[in-house]
Amino acid sequence: MFTFFLTVSMLFGLGQVPFWIALRRAGFSEAELPGITQEMQIALLGKNAYLVYQLFPFVLGLAVLAFCVRWIHNRPVVSLFTARAEFDWKRFFTGFLTWGTLLLVLLGISYWAMGTKISWNYQPESFWSLLLISVFIIPLQTTFEEAFFRGFLNQGFGSFFRRGWITVLFTGALFGALHASNPEVEVLGSGILVYYICTGIFLGLLMLLDDGLELSLGFHAVNNIFGVLIVTNNWQVFRTDALLLDSSKPGFGWESISILLICFPLMLFVFARIFKWKNWKQRIFGRIDRPEKPLES
Repeated sequence: MFTFFLTVSMLFGLGQVPFWIALRRAGFSEAELPGITQEMQIALLGKNAYLVYQLFPFVLGLAVLAFCVRWIHNRPVVSLFTARAEFDWKRFFTGFLTWGTLLLVLLGISYWAMGTKISWNYQPESFWSLLLISVFIIPLQTTFEEAFFRGFLNQGFGSFFRRGWITVLFTGALFGALHASNPEVEVLGSGILVYYICTGIFLGLLMLLDDGLELSLGFHAVNNIFGVLIVTNNWQVFRTDALLLDSSKPGFGWESISILLICFPLMLFVFARIFKWKNWKQRIFGRIDRPEKPLES
């Protein structure tokens, strides 16, 4: 439990300190900080700086989690990410390119077939800095979420529940809960949490069936890079000067539903064929053997 609480304290405690210092230096008193809206924060700090402050707690959390696995649990850090002897970059880029391609297809359908209001939004004074943030910091944020939920928590709860499907559902629900404070929830309603939970379950299944996080890491990295660098809107958690601006009315529409009902099952099928997954029933519903050194503390 020590590793869990230390990591969470970095995420919601120490990792937030630079952000609060920046706001205090901008002239806000401690009593005023809770009432500052996201729009005010972005106006004060700038979109790119605000994004870095958003991402910093996850980078710090990843460093602390890796430290604990190596020096408290006495396990190689790679064991947090995969059951293989080495990290499989082929799997990572397969997940990255597959989901990236589907996102582009969905974007094209939104614009040309569904009439979504998407406009060119290139801002040269901020775009290139945003590109660096997307390439070098966004993957650290997504790596933390995968390492924590599908790596650390999965191994810990897997050794407790001893059933893959229970662990996947449980960590998927926790993954959804992490996003409960996102502004999307306020705009779209609590129903959007179903999307986050189902995404967490999908990523958990990738981990469970493939014995590693490489596919989910690739998926998650390109998903967030796409939302930061390629297309943005004025109501999501990441508000950036992306290349494209979606100004259509917010809604939990056909795109989200098609992702859950078509894209995710399709990706499971494709990955199963590529990587020759076997024993689906046993992996999902069978009893999990307790790992030699479970990540429980």
